[in-house]
Amino acid sequence: MFASLKRKDKLLRELPLYVMLLPAVVLVAIFSYGSMAGVIIAFQKFIPAKGLFGPQQWVGFHNFSTLFSMPNIGLVIRNTVFIALCKMIAGIVVPVVFALLLNEVRHILTKRIFQTLVYLPHFLSWVILSGILINLLSPNEGFVNIILGKFGIEPVFFLGDPHVFPATMVLTDIWKTFGFGSVIYLAALTGIDPALYEAAVIDGANRWQQTRHITLPGISSMVVLMTVLGLANILNGGFDQIYNMYSPVVYSTGDILDTFVFRLGIEQAQYALSTAAGLFKSAVSLIFIVVSYYLADKLTGYRVF
Repeated sequence: MFASLKRKDKLLRELPLYVMLLPAVVLVAIFSYGSMAGVIIAFQKFIPAKGLFGPQQWVGFHNFSTLFSMPNIGLVIRNTVFIALCKMIAGIVVPVVFALLLNEVRHILTKRIFQTLVYLPHFLSWVILSGILINLLSPNEGFVNIILGKFGIEPVFFLGDPHVFPATMVLTDIWKTFGFGSVIYLAALTGIDPALYEAAVIDGANRWQQTRHITLPGISSMVVLMTVLGLANILNGGFDQIYNMYSPVVYSTGDILDTFVFRLGIEQAQYALSTAAGLFKSAVSLIFIVVSYYLADKLTGYRVF
């Protein structure tokens, strides 16, 4: 009886927290789980006029076979994986390096100014940033090409050259996200015992030796954890960024699964095919999520539950 009363008191104390959580749970239930009913379209010859639950013709895995027989699907998957992998690798290396450099700055005001400047792009949407970048990277009047011209370099069509476009997407994505991503590693750096650095100084270690033998091992578990968890996004090339900056000229290297699905479903009204493509992506992502959390548990001891 005492245990029952104790649980009841605990529930009453935590009730405001559950009430605050309720709107988020409702939104997730409606938009994340409720929308999963539309997955059945991938197995139908879908006719919108008959409705989602109308008398549609079931075609089994025909839409999937049609999807994988399309001539450009392999190219789209390759582009997605390549861009996502490059973003994942650069998204680990650049924030770590920046966090290490910023950690060496001793002047507090200078440190805060740099933090503010690099955090700012994270809070701007790709709709805004794409407009800025299109102007900056213009081959004729863009600021970047004007600077390159001062050094005798021919103008580069960053958003119109298929060979340059993937690198442009990776670099601009890092520019937007690395400042905010470095927060995690700056927090990990604060957890390193200062006594280790004091002992290293007494032993005659310079700053590079301290970084190599104390700082990097101290944040290695966080680096491994973020790398492993990044595997879950291996098929997320960044729809918002690429859709706002690409064009048919760069489809050969810039078209990813998300933009491919968007064109199939919204622009070409091939709802069944686009749903099949989206379901394929979700299934593969689920496998990577399971694997990534398993590796995170084994390598770093990180567990969700």
